[in-house]
Amino acid sequence: MKERSMMKVIAVLVLIPALLAAALFGYILVKGPRMTVQHKFREFQMVPPPPPNGTASVVPGSERVPAAAAAAGLKNPLQSTPQNLAWGQVYYQYYCVFCHGEGGAGNGPVGHSYTPRPADLRTPKVAGYSDGELLRASLTGIGHEPVLERVVPPEHRWRLLLFVRWLAGATNQKH
Repeated sequence: MKERSMMKVIAVLVLIPALLAAALFGYILVKGPRMTVQHKFREFQMVPPPPPNGTASVVPGSERVPAAAAAAGLKNPLQSTPQNLAWGQVYYQYYCVFCHGEGGAGNGPVGHSYTPRPADLRTPKVAGYSDGELLRASLTGIGHEPVLERVVPPEHRWRLLLFVRWLAGATNQKH
């Protein structure tokens, strides 16, 4: 008899907390906080707030790549030193070699799949570009839109162009 009453006490001690926890969970589930108002803004439905007074909007990339008219007057601020050419070669290997090839002939492993083929960087046409025109063409030319404009950081660009000019000069000296 004593054993049965002990079993009842244990059952009550185990069941009552479990039932209380279930009841509390059910109450919170039914009566608890609700997410009844869910704003469903989508990008195409939102109207952005006006910009603060005294600010000007900037189109991404416009401050980095000059317009065609402004590009003609740009000059490379860097000298063609061995160190700048070495850095330019590193950047060329990183950004350009896959399409334009090791020597700049437009025969890189990825470039073979493109139509039109990548430009031969050793041609007189490329050599005839001003520094600014070469910068603009290298970042926004056919096949580059809009990737290189966003990928090549501004601090790499002029050294890269020094190396492209060196490629053209080295090739022309061999002939």
